[in-house]
Amino acid sequence: MESGNIAFVQGGGGKGSQFFPVWLYRVGRIVLAGVFLWSGIAKIQDPRSFAVIIEAFGLLPEIAIEPISLLLPILEIAAAVGILLDVKGSLGMITGMLILFIFVLGYGLHMGLDVDCGCFGPDDPEAEAFHSLRPALYRDFVMMAGVAYLYIWRYARSVRPVRPIEILTVWKKGNKND
Repeated sequence: MESGNIAFVQGGGGKGSQFFPVWLYRVGRIVLAGVFLWSGIAKIQDPRSFAVIIEAFGLLPEIAIEPISLLLPILEIAAAVGILLDVKGSLGMITGMLILFIFVLGYGLHMGLDVDCGCFGPDDPEAEAFHSLRPALYRDFVMMAGVAYLYIWRYARSVRPVRPIEILTVWKKGNKND
């Protein structure tokens, strides 16, 4: 179905529909968006505490810690909104962040650090319960499997995400009619 220049993903037959149902693609996007939105909002509410967590890993120079503690949650929120709307580049942003998180968590485990992963901000209930990086690493691997499924789904169904300019075009047309 087309609305303006934006192709909306629908169910139905076609190449790959039996093994790659639309509902599973949508659920995958919603789950990833929910996790990244929750994570970004939790961190942006208390960037100073998140900065302390970043500093505990010892990977960044002190001058970079505060800007990263603000930038990362903004990127997480933007990627969450983008993947929810299926905007081009948002799945790539999530993939990049997950690779970064897996690297940092792996580094922390390798170094034997006993710190909060910082995944869901300073009030992360997982941090209080486990105080371990391993569960966070496993969760990130599961999310990476979800990302891989979304990429494979797009390829199998020959679907491209919408470009940001297409969303703006449809939005402008909609506002002119109001």
